[in-house]
Amino acid sequence: MRRAVFPGSFDPITLGHYDIIERGLTLFDEIILAIGVNAEKKYMFSLDERIEFLNKTFEHEKKIKVMPYKGLTIDFCKAQNADFILRGLRNPADFEFEKAIAHTNRKLSSIETLFLLTSSGKSYISSSIVRDVIRNNGDYTVLVPNAVRINKKQ
Repeated sequence: MRRAVFPGSFDPITLGHYDIIERGLTLFDEIILAIGVNAEKKYMFSLDERIEFLNKTFEHEKKIKVMPYKGLTIDFCKAQNADFILRGLRNPADFEFEKAIAHTNRKLSSIETLFLLTSSGKSYISSSIVRDVIRNNGDYTVLVPNAVRINKKQ
């Protein structure tokens, strides 16, 4: 089985994430959406809300699992018998950042990182932009899947 882990905070999931995940489904037998938990980070949405966003967004997709994790992504991958990490790239800055992580992960394990370019119409979307739009009462609905629209935190 070709199993990949797509790690992120998903605070919240965006249409950019959705794009990468949907396209990744054509490459893998299973994708684990791994919600990283960092006690030092302040999230807009709780872990339970983020899990719900992902589960609702992919409720009809049997090849998707949603799981929280702590620690190194490669350790989580090993525990889940995943040989791949799936990552999306929006711009050259993403590439430089993700390349360093991928090289480190490869040095520490045999886990390969696969990069997909975000579709051009979604490459500007990030969770931090969505959070800023939400904080300022803007129309964030064109940037996120329906599950986030329904569950907007007030």
